[in-house]
Amino acid sequence: MADPRFFERAGPFTLAQLAELCGADMADATKGHMVINDVAPLDKAGDGVISFLDNKKYVEAFTQSRAAACIVHPAMAPRAPQGMALLVSPDPYRAYALVAQAFYPDAAIVGGVAATAHVDASARLGDGVRVEAGACIGAGAEIGPGCLIGPNAVIGRGVVLGAACVIGANASLSHAVLGARVRIYPGVRIGQDGFGFAMGPKGHLKVPQLGRVMIGDDVEIGANATVDRGAGPDTVIGAGTKIDNLVQIAHNVQIGRNCVIVSQVGISGSTRIDDFAVIAGQAGITGHLHIGAGARIAAQSGVMRDIEAGGTVGGSPAVPMTEWLRQSAILGQMARKKGR
Repeated sequence: MADPRFFERAGPFTLAQLAELCGADMADATKGHMVINDVAPLDKAGDGVISFLDNKKYVEAFTQSRAAACIVHPAMAPRAPQGMALLVSPDPYRAYALVAQAFYPDAAIVGGVAATAHVDASARLGDGVRVEAGACIGAGAEIGPGCLIGPNAVIGRGVVLGAACVIGANASLSHAVLGARVRIYPGVRIGQDGFGFAMGPKGHLKVPQLGRVMIGDDVEIGANATVDRGAGPDTVIGAGTKIDNLVQIAHNVQIGRNCVIVSQVGISGSTRIDDFAVIAGQAGITGHLHIGAGARIAAQSGVMRDIEAGGTVGGSPAVPMTEWLRQSAILGQMARKKGR
């Protein structure tokens, strides 16, 4: 169960209400009146609680669960314990996400500016904006309605935030234009200089970074990630993209819509990543590459060449996944022979 000191629970809901909310089917329509009070993992759930099964590794926990109800794939429904109510969905995890959001919605933002915040007289704040203690909003900044600016966050001169953005504690934004419902987690740095120098024997001469960071609607950027502004062209993050903690995005990078970029990924300058690409943890991508739509990059890959749309690669240097697996198997065989 979620700790009530940190999470405020809504509800209760009937099973029928939850089924409608998440688009699932009730396995037994006569149980639609069942009252559900909370969500919990399979091994923690009990009376009045709904859980979900999305991974076959947890089938045993499912068969032994005491949850009153569970969201499952049709193929797993026959394994349910006797008496458990079922919501059947082809995508149980997504259905669970909608149910959990119903029980634990984001806290409502109450507008107001803390006494210790600093808001420049020329900045414009929309209706219902909340500015927490120690935050600073620079000259000419535009903050859309319903935004939350966390403690000690810095919104630089001229920065634009769309409606209902959330800026975490100690984050800093400069040279940036954000869409609506963007969530920036604590410690994020957006819009600082890109790493651009004209190198030579007389020293390295700094190249002015004259672009911006353009962020689409519904983007999330995890804690302590960094996004450099463009050198001339903009750095762009497309709508719906989700970026994990500790990711580095260099100047002029263009990321498409609904990409997923996992922690400690580094993307070098001027690389273009098309829609729905997935980059797993600690992968590194060199500059000026093109990553096609729907491409998948395995964890700790070193990407040095373009990846075609829909391609899956792994290893360093990264190669198609089947080739990487073959290389790994051959190396394992060679090592075992050497040991003998």
